[in-house]
Amino acid sequence: MAKTIVVKQIGSPIRRPAVQRDTLIGLGLNKMHKTRELEDTPAVRGMVAKIPHLVEIIEERG
Repeated sequence: MAKTIVVKQIGSPIRRPAVQRDTLIGLGLNKMHKTRELEDTPAVRGMVAKIPHLVEIIEERG
């Protein structure tokens, strides 16, 4: 079973640079307080690290 992380959007992309907005969309987040369960890969961790003020990791599974 692959490791996964649950990511929640806590900040709005309004008045943020386009690259941050695109990163949120790449993670599958587009509305406040939405959560996604994503595979725990270096690419996903890097995307989360780019926007720590907009998302938080709720839990790590697996």
